[in-house]
Amino acid sequence: MKKTYRLRDLDCANCAAKMENAINKLPEVESATVSFLTQKMVINYIDGTDEAAALAAIKKVIRKVEPDCEVLA
Repeated sequence: MKKTYRLRDLDCANCAAKMENAINKLPEVESATVSFLTQKMVINYIDGTDEAAALAAIKKVIRKVEPDCEVLA
């Protein structure tokens, strides 16, 4: 299942790369891309994944890298 999310207050490309690497290590995520230029994140979840629980884990990773960054629907 592929989902796209908008990001607010992503400050740099380096932070986007750190987020992308950490999110790709999550067990619920098949693949992830985080774009600083478009301020968007595309997540391919593994089939059968609870999206709400996975998104909570993703937000936790994002807050660790960039505390002011928000994930928007």
